[in-house]
Amino acid sequence: MEEESLEVKNETSFNSTLKTMSMEKGKVVEGKVDWRGRPVRKGEHGGVSSSLLVLAAFMFENMASLALAVNLVTYFTEVMHMDVADASNALTNYMGTNYMVSVAIAVFADIFIGRYKSVIISACIEFMGLLLLTLQAHFPKLKPPPCNIFDTTAHCLKVDGGNAVFLYISLYLVAIGSAGIKASLPVHSADQFDEKDPQEARQMSSFFNWLLLSVCLGGAISLTFVVWVQNEKGWDRGFGISTGAMLIALVVFLAGVPKYRMAIIQGTNALLEIIQVCVAAFRNWNLDLPEDPTELYEIDRMKESLEEVEFLPHRDKFRLLDKAAIQTSSTTHTTSPSPWKLCRVTQVEKAKTILGMIPIFCSTIIMSTCLAQLQTFSIQQGTTMDTRITHKFHIPPASLPIIPISFMIILIPLYDRLFVPFARRITGHFTGITHFQRIGVGLVLSCISMATAAVVEVKRKNVARSHGMLDALPVLQPLPITVFWLSFQYFIFGIADMFTYVGLLEFFYSEAPNALKSISTSFLWCSMSLGYFLSTILVQIVNAATKNHTKSGGWLAGNNLNRNHVNLFYWLLCILSFINFLNYLFWASWYKYKPQAVHDEVENGEV
Repeated sequence: MEEESLEVKNETSFNSTLKTMSMEKGKVVEGKVDWRGRPVRKGEHGGVSSSLLVLAAFMFENMASLALAVNLVTYFTEVMHMDVADASNALTNYMGTNYMVSVAIAVFADIFIGRYKSVIISACIEFMGLLLLTLQAHFPKLKPPPCNIFDTTAHCLKVDGGNAVFLYISLYLVAIGSAGIKASLPVHSADQFDEKDPQEARQMSSFFNWLLLSVCLGGAISLTFVVWVQNEKGWDRGFGISTGAMLIALVVFLAGVPKYRMAIIQGTNALLEIIQVCVAAFRNWNLDLPEDPTELYEIDRMKESLEEVEFLPHRDKFRLLDKAAIQTSSTTHTTSPSPWKLCRVTQVEKAKTILGMIPIFCSTIIMSTCLAQLQTFSIQQGTTMDTRITHKFHIPPASLPIIPISFMIILIPLYDRLFVPFARRITGHFTGITHFQRIGVGLVLSCISMATAAVVEVKRKNVARSHGMLDALPVLQPLPITVFWLSFQYFIFGIADMFTYVGLLEFFYSEAPNALKSISTSFLWCSMSLGYFLSTILVQIVNAATKNHTKSGGWLAGNNLNRNHVNLFYWLLCILSFINFLNYLFWASWYKYKPQAVHDEVENGEV
């Protein structure tokens, strides 16, 4: 009897589970529509299957663009005959523009066209830029005559005139297109999950790890195959492969359009709303804040559909901004008060969220400055070293980042499937460790990476000095020291990137209100942009400050790295990174996470 009773109980439980799953499968997802503007249902739209297509598109886009990021300095010097410092600045300006434009595109996408259309348009622009780069690399009339810029007796013509214009138009088309994809595609992929659904919230947390994995897989192909083709078979063929990869990314993304969940276009300028809060708070500067926050202005919940209007609870921070919600005699009896005079509590809380994120955002800028050196000066270091793997095969210096990426391809699944569940049992936190802990680990490792880079550079210069090769020509006269010495700094920074990149992206997405998700996640790209621009400024400042104190005319001046002082520049970045980490600790301890209902359920074991 007991066995029969147990069987009946199990069958009832199983049927109940199936019924629940069936109900969930047909449930309408709030705040999302399909590409025709119709409501979407779980099981029919979005979810893991749709996000995989987006991740595949991101992988091919990164395959197309990463080879540019790591190898453009070589292209600028060897083909376009720029000085090393000018080539480094040209790259950092290109990368800075790439990331900075993403913020403007995120705002435009949310207000006017939506994220998926932004991805499609951006992919077409990037494809066009890569196609133009391919044409310039192929036709001799569009570039300077061949010449070895490192040969002091050679008189190389630097790219100028119409060819220079052609080069920069091509580059910045790629930059704008790539910026649009970075601004819209990760957020669009996260939109495929419902934060209010505990199971999909878990999947979305894992998604951010898989997002980085897709970037690493595309990067691995780009750093090995594409870079090798550029250096050994011709720049035109290498750029041509990138162009083809970009076309595949566009086709893969378009294949999922009928099944995507599309975020509803906001139609309002979220940044403008934040400015309105600041203006209204300034206008009400002389007013006293009420002791009871419920006296602040908010629209009536009973008169509005909760599915259409977002409400945020009042938080006791940045109290000065609460003055924007103080009702006066002139606004109390007004049906629709001007947002420049009176703002909702929800609107004020959105402004508080962005203001709270800004110090965290600023604390990550210097890390991107460190990353810029691994894509510029470290690549140039590699051109002076022994790049042989076997007697016949040489590894291109630009392919060195494949070392940390290879480890990351292995570590990311282990982190997501083993470490996170294990840490979750200990900490009780939904993501294993907090976003801030992840970011902090990355900042510390980036500091260590710069210290390692300085030590390795000292060793490289000592080898050049001891063998009488201070004036050796890069590539043609390699130093008797293997290029794999540079792998230490790349490996450490790669692990740092794994922690900080995902931690920032998930932090910005999860903390931001619905109307600000694209803009907040663009903070990641904006911090990288400012980091690259800061690198350009630092190089110029350092050269100017050390011009009269070094024989080379500055720590980083000239084309001869053996007589430069790149090691001192690395130590400078290490010190700045350490100071920045202390600054980050202050702001991270000050910040308070917003309540996450689903996360709380998970932590309490209810999910």
